[in-house]
Amino acid sequence: MSEVVPVILAGGIGSRLWPLSRALHPKQFHSLVGDKSLLQDCIERSRAVSSKEPIIICNEEHRFLVAEHCRQLGISSANIILEPEGRNTAPAIAMAAYAAIDRESSEEDPLLLVMPSDHIIEVAKDFKSAVIEGQKLAKDGGLVTFGIQPTSPETAYGYIEVAKTPVTGEAQDVVAFVEKPEQELAQSYLETGQFLWNSGIFILGAKSFLQELKIFDPTMTDLVNSSFQNGSYDNDFFRPSDTFLDCPSNSIDYAVMEKTRLAKTIPVNFKWSDIGSWSALWELAEKDEKKNRFLGDVVAIDTSNSLVLAEDRMVATLGLKGLVIVETADAILVADKERAQDIGRLVEILKGEDREQHLFHKEVFRPWGSYETIIRKEKYQVKLINVKPKASLSLQFHRYRSEHWVVLEGKAEVTANEDIFTLAQNESTYIPLGAVHRLRNPGSSMLQLIEVQVGDYLGEDDIVRLEDQYGR
Repeated sequence: MSEVVPVILAGGIGSRLWPLSRALHPKQFHSLVGDKSLLQDCIERSRAVSSKEPIIICNEEHRFLVAEHCRQLGISSANIILEPEGRNTAPAIAMAAYAAIDRESSEEDPLLLVMPSDHIIEVAKDFKSAVIEGQKLAKDGGLVTFGIQPTSPETAYGYIEVAKTPVTGEAQDVVAFVEKPEQELAQSYLETGQFLWNSGIFILGAKSFLQELKIFDPTMTDLVNSSFQNGSYDNDFFRPSDTFLDCPSNSIDYAVMEKTRLAKTIPVNFKWSDIGSWSALWELAEKDEKKNRFLGDVVAIDTSNSLVLAEDRMVATLGLKGLVIVETADAILVADKERAQDIGRLVEILKGEDREQHLFHKEVFRPWGSYETIIRKEKYQVKLINVKPKASLSLQFHRYRSEHWVVLEGKAEVTANEDIFTLAQNESTYIPLGAVHRLRNPGSSMLQLIEVQVGDYLGEDDIVRLEDQYGR
């Protein structure tokens, strides 16, 4: 049997894990369990079941984060498809299907293993067994999804209804896909024993899926096909044409799985979570004798049933019960653990008030490294800048600000108008307003410097790029 082609959906935002997860650095790029990011865990999971390189679909804004996380795993030629704007899972999977057919270059129907990038699965052996069983069904034309045996009346997950009591590993036809229920309805699902959690993991033939999508949504199929055929490659990135933006935004469940007669589900019982909220992370984590999970520098007295994450500073608690406290450099969340599903509402308020805390952290990642704003005032700001070895910022100038650079660690190669020179540790330079300049790290270790910006306007859009190796 041919190997599956892993397809990793990495376009989510994870707003219910704010303030850790932000729009420009969402949860799949964080290490919530273990040393690797959730995306890297998903890539490693795909390696356990296939030797084929994964096709990764992500937002244009996250392309360099995805590329860096792939590079850390030794993947230099990952097939990364950039959505100009998210259109939910059906168009994304259709794009991956066209890409797999093109890449595999065979008359066979490539089997896709579609996985969200931000899930946790703990038992690799059981996952591999389920994939093998799913391949058999998909080879015969089935569109297969994994259904998780429920352990509680969970309201954060969609459900799959089956005709008879599910048995682990024994495939069944799908009766219905059900949206996230209210508590009472979820309890009834649990009691009937004929409902499974919808994992969002699929195994399906690329051509079989596209044929079914063509039946139920021919417009989407044609638009995705046109967008793929007229797309272009840019190093490791594939950019679909703007026709993709005309696609309706639909999930694979709604577009195909709820309508097709080919839908199959395999009940599985491996430990799984989509980590859709802080309470879900608390459920999954190892806890102390008072049912607490503490991460970072936490000092607690008479605290129970709580999750406390201290990322930047010490957090002290006294006499608390059933809370989520998440501290980052620029925001602190304090929430009732039972209300963790509603945190997305806070993010909507931040967006409505145009607060930058919904978009990014104090440390903002760029393809060349990162920067962190230390002080920000009306006429000046101070940043800590980290430039990766051999990396370079764009050749640029500013209309409204001048800059002062002081090297803290490493060496800096500086271009300032016609001059090119090197700065060592504890050396500095001044970049006047309007000067054409570039910062480069010529060394093999990280370059770290302090940048002081002074001017009438300090926004990131006061960067006029003349040359940029990253195509921005």
